Amino acid sequence: MKTKQTGFTLIELMITVAIIGILSSVGYPSYIQHIQKAKRSEAEAALVSMATAMEQWRVENNNDYTGVTASTVFATQVPIDGSGTKTYTLDITSTTLTSTSYTLTATPVAPQDSDSCGILTLDSTGVKGANGIAPDTAGCWE
Repeated sequence: MKTKQTGFTLIELMITVAIIGILSSVGYPSYIQHIQKAKRSEAEAALVSMATAMEQWRVENNNDYTGVTASTVFATQVPIDGSGTKTYTLDITSTTLTSTSYTLTATPVAPQDSDSCGILTLDSTGVKGANGIAPDTAGCWE
């Protein structure tokens, strides 16, 4: 009398592993891009909030930006509450700081592979840029 065997064969198991591998190789890059975009959006929001703080400084200091530092008006990192891993460093570009204008930067802490935006900028006139290019490169400030 023959006994019926139950379970998976090695071929069935290998096919399942191959399908999981293919799905992972397609899904993982999309996941990484989504995470990068979320971090970039958080940095963009921080730059806009920092610009608001700069305008508040100007109002309180006789319409003059001179003497302001990033740490005196706003957080110097993203996330701005200091929780979690630091993803961007916020700063005021000293070469563009005058009594009437400024340029804010958000510099990625770790190299973000396949992210062409790099350093995000926002100046006192509201011009947004990426990697020092103004206006922003396509898709960086969405």
